[in-house]
Amino acid sequence: MGNETITLLSVREIEKMRRAGSLAAELLDYLAGMIQPGVSTLELNDEAERWTQKRGAISAPLGYRGFPKSICTSVNEVICHGIPNAKQILQSGDIINIDVTPIVDGYHGDTSRTFFVGEPGPVAKKLVEVTQECLRRGIAAVKPGAKIGDIGAAIQEYAELNGFSVVRDFVGHGVGRVFHTAPQIPHYGTRGKGKRLRPGMVFTIEPMINEGTWEGVVLEDGWTAVTKDGKLSAQFEHTIAVTTEGVEILTLRAQDREPALVARI
Repeated sequence: MGNETITLLSVREIEKMRRAGSLAAELLDYLAGMIQPGVSTLELNDEAERWTQKRGAISAPLGYRGFPKSICTSVNEVICHGIPNAKQILQSGDIINIDVTPIVDGYHGDTSRTFFVGEPGPVAKKLVEVTQECLRRGIAAVKPGAKIGDIGAAIQEYAELNGFSVVRDFVGHGVGRVFHTAPQIPHYGTRGKGKRLRPGMVFTIEPMINEGTWEGVVLEDGWTAVTKDGKLSAQFEHTIAVTTEGVEILTLRAQDREPALVARI
């Protein structure tokens, strides 16, 4: 996934990442209002594309290594990279992860959330809540001098404590002008292992947590990854920057940012 050279972003570049990240957060908020039984994943995709173009941004997934759509829509047992289509109609009780990456002024804002369609069952509800907390704990492990393994360990410990498993085949990644670059950020691991975190590093943390086995299978379309046992999978993702004092989440709406964070880069 990209070369092994880790690019440190400047203050100016991180401000551009903030703008892209804010737009990505706003897009997810907008799509959240459409999620209900009877809506197709293609409708979500097409509205996301219209919304993105209207704001002068570009959908990074569209055409990326041949990916045919503008967003990823991963429903129920789909771990990631689900391809929106007209025949996939959301049903009450489904869970859906929507992964968006608008490009603004050359920089990528990469984020995803898992949403409930109608009323979730108890297992789905717990899985989604645990996955969101896994992301929070992974982000909380980020600070200068920490190791990449600290992030994965924090996520893995909490997921497994709650009886769930962590996907191994897909990881977080460096992001900036390039969509996927170094470093890789596994969502499992050992504290104190891996590369040391330094201010200016920007990457995604995007834990994929499964109800059953962590193992997945990629379907014949070459993209859609599903759980091997057909059980549920959930995911949440933020793009973050390592700062001199800790961490900043770049994929928040502008109004949700803490003003103090901006001065810490």
